[in-house]
Amino acid sequence: MAEPEGMAPAAPLRTLIVDDEPLAVERMQVICARIDGISVIGTASDGQAALRLIDALSPDLVLLDLTMPETDGLTVARTLGGRTAAPAVIFVTAHDEFAVEAFDLDAVDYVLKPVAPDRLQRAVTRVVSRRGERAQAPAASQWLEEFWVPHRSELVRVAAAEVQRIDAERDYVRLHVGTQSYLLLQTITSLEDRLDPERFIRIHRSCILQRSHVSGLRHEGLGVWSAETADGEALRIGRTYLPGVKKMAGR
Repeated sequence: MAEPEGMAPAAPLRTLIVDDEPLAVERMQVICARIDGISVIGTASDGQAALRLIDALSPDLVLLDLTMPETDGLTVARTLGGRTAAPAVIFVTAHDEFAVEAFDLDAVDYVLKPVAPDRLQRAVTRVVSRRGERAQAPAASQWLEEFWVPHRSELVRVAAAEVQRIDAERDYVRLHVGTQSYLLLQTITSLEDRLDPERFIRIHRSCILQRSHVSGLRHEGLGVWSAETADGEALRIGRTYLPGVKKMAGR
């Protein structure tokens, strides 16, 4: 028998909408009806109802509001995180301050309200792409591989490998990527614990550098050292961090 000329299109993602605001649920249903690749199989107005429906319906994708009474979206995602066949999660929220915690829970995307159809379409495309990658990917790294940072009216993905420098700014950190920078609500110490030490090194209480971005070390005299970066800057190395930086340089 002859082989088919092309592959059959993938089945739509069976999708559950979870939001405690009826108008928000209605709007999401309208948007989803216009997006190829998803099929809404149910809605829930709180976290406990969402978990019951997930058990009953086994959706592929959950569009999950964050701020709901009693059982919120983060709690739902934590519960799903302990399951072997959990659905993909896209957080849909009016609040950007939960992005770091959301991606620690392995969310695929984080879409800000009011939801634009093209933005949700991109998020759904990520779900489809990620499903394919997971089928052939090695075990996930224990280290942070990407950041999702507020930028204008949405969150943008920044790969950890692209971040050259991280500066502390009170309760925030500033990620430097080429000529652009992004603010993220996260302390530098808590972020350091999640970064691959083979890729990043802390040189000061307020600065972390990508190791490949360090072009050399310079002794300024009186025990003071600076790290020279690939873009020509000289950044002071704190005394606490100097032994680790020298070890990196083989000194």
